[in-house]
Amino acid sequence: HTGDSIVVAPSQTLTNDEYHTLRKASIDIVKSLGIIGECNVQFALNPNPSKPPLIRGGLKSSPPDKGETEGVFDKPALDYYVIEVNARLSRSSALASKATGYPLAYIAAKLALGYKLTDLQNKVTGVTQACFEPALDYIVVKIPRWDLEKFKGADQRLGSSMKSVGEVMGIGRTFEEAYQKAIRMLDLEYEGATSERLFIEDNNILENLATPTPKRYFILARAIRQKIPIEKIYQLSGIDPWFLYRIKNIVDEEEKLKMLNSQTLSNSPLSGGEHINPLPDKGGKGRVLTELITKPHLLRLKQLGFSDKKIGELVGATGLEIRALRKKLGILPSVLQIDTLAAEFPAKTNYLYLTYNASHNDIERTGKTGVIVLGSGPYRIGSSVEFDWCSVNTIFGLKEHNKKSIIINCNPETVSTDYDISDRLYFEELTFERITDIYEFEAPLGIIVSVGGQTPNNRAKALHDHGIRILGTNPNDIDRAENRNKFSRLLDELDIKQPAWKTFSTLENAEKFSQDVGYPVLIRPSYVLSGAAMNICFSNKDLERYIKEATLISQEYPVTVSKFFERAKEIELDAVAQKGEVKVAIISEHIEYAGVHSGDASIVLPTQTLNNQLLKKMRVAADNIAKVLQITGPFNIQFLLRSNEVYIIETNLRASRTFPFISKVTGINLIKIFIDALFDKTVPKINVPKLNFCAVKVPQFSFARLTGADPIVGVEMASTGEVACFGKDMEEAYLKSLLSVIPQCPEKGIFLSIGGDQKKQAFLSTAKLLPRLGLPIYATKKTAEFLNENGIEAKMLYKIHEKKSPNVLNYFQKKKIDFVIIITDKNIKKELNDDFMIRRAAVDNNIYVMTKIKNTQLFIKSLVNKGLKSLEIKSWDEYKV
Repeated sequence: HTGDSIVVAPSQTLTNDEYHTLRKASIDIVKSLGIIGECNVQFALNPNPSKPPLIRGGLKSSPPDKGETEGVFDKPALDYYVIEVNARLSRSSALASKATGYPLAYIAAKLALGYKLTDLQNKVTGVTQACFEPALDYIVVKIPRWDLEKFKGADQRLGSSMKSVGEVMGIGRTFEEAYQKAIRMLDLEYEGATSERLFIEDNNILENLATPTPKRYFILARAIRQKIPIEKIYQLSGIDPWFLYRIKNIVDEEEKLKMLNSQTLSNSPLSGGEHINPLPDKGGKGRVLTELITKPHLLRLKQLGFSDKKIGELVGATGLEIRALRKKLGILPSVLQIDTLAAEFPAKTNYLYLTYNASHNDIERTGKTGVIVLGSGPYRIGSSVEFDWCSVNTIFGLKEHNKKSIIINCNPETVSTDYDISDRLYFEELTFERITDIYEFEAPLGIIVSVGGQTPNNRAKALHDHGIRILGTNPNDIDRAENRNKFSRLLDELDIKQPAWKTFSTLENAEKFSQDVGYPVLIRPSYVLSGAAMNICFSNKDLERYIKEATLISQEYPVTVSKFFERAKEIELDAVAQKGEVKVAIISEHIEYAGVHSGDASIVLPTQTLNNQLLKKMRVAADNIAKVLQITGPFNIQFLLRSNEVYIIETNLRASRTFPFISKVTGINLIKIFIDALFDKTVPKINVPKLNFCAVKVPQFSFARLTGADPIVGVEMASTGEVACFGKDMEEAYLKSLLSVIPQCPEKGIFLSIGGDQKKQAFLSTAKLLPRLGLPIYATKKTAEFLNENGIEAKMLYKIHEKKSPNVLNYFQKKKIDFVIIITDKNIKKELNDDFMIRRAAVDNNIYVMTKIKNTQLFIKSLVNKGLKSLEIKSWDEYKV
């Protein structure tokens, strides 16, 4: 799938003839279809045709019939097919726009309004007409971001169904530079093309070369290192040798550096494995590094895209030591413009990237009027467009305070990387090295790290320790909230309750603690072998099985065990503070019980079940935490409520994924208040208005695309998007929201499988509403018996693995069922496995599956009480306070 492909622009392996033939074919298609605006044409080109075919009319959409010759040219032509034509802006269009700097959507909109290309100015350059085709004097590499390891059982193979959840775009003057940049941009702790963080046996290399997976680009490097011939790799992978030789350049340079390091240190009196400190040069250690890496050698490494940290790993030094040496030798990156003109005309563009394959800067520094905003990086499970909303609103806020906004981001899908949003856009890595490079060049007022999600927040401490000014909350206080031990001590000092927890390096001690606090417990490993990172365990047997199957436990890889409360309610508090004083705090609640990741939970605002005493208790806790940590900026606290006791799960000193939702529902832009808190002496306290309507945010899942994944929600986030809807009450808002994400409203039949007597009794009142929908009810054997005993007519269907008739799978395939409810009894492995086949089959047949009792009850109640005809259609502004 194109969304799962690594894409390079401009094309590197097409001959001049191939390029111009495909270009002409595209223009012919556009003319013949009468396209006005944007159009995307996808071709399949045979790079090595054994015999160039004779082709009719120059355009080939299907092979000619046997013996058909009429209209066939006598000369051989390229062997290519037109796959599809999209007469609209597509994923490829968005990438092309960001890669070239040409504002496709803007121009397409103008053309649709009747303008001509010659009437329009290129808004990026500011000096040329839109009829100038983009010219590139750089290379762009787009790499998708996959999170398949988050989905237990998901097929890792890539094919015609898109599986990636995001993408990054690296820009450089060589393929090697752009490629290694893009790999680091993925934020997977890979330092470049030669990362060894893989669990692939060497004897499976050939098999993995032939099978596309998210790890393939690292397998290529490993295969080259193992001296597998380029021709063999090409035959197995189908990847053009031109790209393979570029990757070989990276591998070869790394091997040379390893060899030099080995030889230099073995001949040195300083070969003790200690770190090399090149500056200042005391006692000869710096000389070892300088002898090992000469200026031309270090410059070549940087031009090939090696990071300071990677070079340091190869020579036994730290990234900071390599940085110090690099600066001493005068090796600094150049700041260049993307102007769509290959510098053929002077341009006013603010679209920038850094490279070591140049010797000049296209721009001057911004100075103290500038503020750097760190973006969110690639979309992934856990971080998506909500953080880009926060970044963009930060830029708008900076403009109101007459500050020059400088965004650093690497995601071509975002609004923050549009050419006309910020004063300067650096399409760059969000690594310590690159952020520091840009900071030292721009010399700005400071950096904002708290609006782009967890990635920028993780950089705060290292940047602060390096002398970089962080605007907002002090990074040492951010660390006090992020560090589990420090935050736990802080809560104890404030006399705020938290679930009991401890970190262990042996299974025996983890089991003893779990028995002492009482099962169930939540497990957070520091090292994951397979499956989800977190898990709920209900017994010693569960704990032992999980640790043996999915993780490691040792001094090096400890496991954190927390008491898990069943049937507890989870509550979110989103707030902004200034110098330790909370200026605004808004509380929302989860519909599901705790145990569902906050990113997968359905969230309702205003709260529906909390009394004023509980709300006050949470606000007081937030006030105390803000005061102790001297928060200036956004923060989020997750509370647990059980038996009227309030516990804190965690506090994040950054904008949370609920900030856009909260802001749009209440009309209070929390990000604007944050920027005001940075630059105004005193921000007044904001009173949150009492809402006369309700809003609900629900997750969007993509299980249908992830073959083999279990479509069940839990403590590890799995959703890939979200929607929110408004209504006059919670039932209406929730029904609207859920109808926005499910394939269809139940119209044919409902299937139920409710595990355990306790869950059956809890669901009984909801089950009694089902007959009012007028649909057939089907159920597994025990659930059907329970329903019929309680006066609810239900037909029994056998489970898939029972292979008896009537079987639920046949009813799915015959479209007799279009809504499935499967609620398991705790974490019983047999039941999870039995019902997995049903859940998976339902998703594969485009049937929505609900697995949590609270939101299932609310949906059925909403559907029965409201129905579709009574739902009001109102615009957003009609709901405003």
